[in-house]
Amino acid sequence: MDIFSIGEMVIDFMPGSVPGCYIRHPGGGCANVAISAARNGLDAGFCGMMGNDDFGRFLVRTLKDNKVKVLCPKLTDKAITTLAFVTLNDRGERSFTFVRKPGADTLLSIREIRKKDILDSVIIHGGSCSLSAEPAARATLYALRQGHSLRKLVSFDINYRDLLWDGDRNRAKKLIFKALRFIDLLKISEEETEILGGEQNIPKIMACFNITLIVETLGPKGAKCWFKNDIVSAGCPDVPCIDTTGAGDAFWGTFLSSLIQQGVTVPNDLRKEIISQAIQRGNAAGSICVQHKGAVESLPFGDEIDKFIATSGFQ
Repeated sequence: MDIFSIGEMVIDFMPGSVPGCYIRHPGGGCANVAISAARNGLDAGFCGMMGNDDFGRFLVRTLKDNKVKVLCPKLTDKAITTLAFVTLNDRGERSFTFVRKPGADTLLSIREIRKKDILDSVIIHGGSCSLSAEPAARATLYALRQGHSLRKLVSFDINYRDLLWDGDRNRAKKLIFKALRFIDLLKISEEETEILGGEQNIPKIMACFNITLIVETLGPKGAKCWFKNDIVSAGCPDVPCIDTTGAGDAFWGTFLSSLIQQGVTVPNDLRKEIISQAIQRGNAAGSICVQHKGAVESLPFGDEIDKFIATSGFQ
């Protein structure tokens, strides 16, 4: 496989056209990254726990329909599939209400992870949502640690959700920093830089944890990447924003896909020009995504990204 993604896959209930009405959509950051990679033409797999219910079976079908390998096919009877109700403001920015006490995504355990899947992959990807509850936290750290020890490229999205941590930002930071020991490629959003001590502390974090690059997504302003002693940045064209759900996942799934498509398999393969191209493609994917509602439905295919770059004034 090109990308092994471990973490959460959930049901996003998005607002419908009638007030108080919600429509079922597949979602979950780590699953979105796997689907994004598959839509970019890569061989991707997803390892996460869903409930043995209609929602869980719907999510499994979604993975299969998108040609993503289902690496944890067993559905649990111990909790229902995790649900997230999404609220959008007038700028398309979203907030979440989670039904997760517990949710099936928290029940992923180490025994569901096959070392062979990690060994056969180029990139191991995870995020902080699955660190917020056990046993999924141990399973996620195990996969990241295995990827690191097997000299795979290890990717991580901080993707902080306050409600999943009951507002305990210190506990989240402690577990995120535990994961950073294994990470080569780190994604943060503009509002998450505080977890790392602010932008000014990023070079120190990279040196302390031996992180190869850190990418900060900036919404409509694009993204910038700390790499070695340089900062690589690129903007986005102005597009109408309907819903930001999944935009960061579209960016990161496309960014990782571009690295692999350019021949990157180990940190030493990275070059400034490779990163610049990956950021441009990631920005294009995010720009396409925000013009539609829903996460998975909005994740673009590789040819859509090619067309958007060619026609939207990217430099």
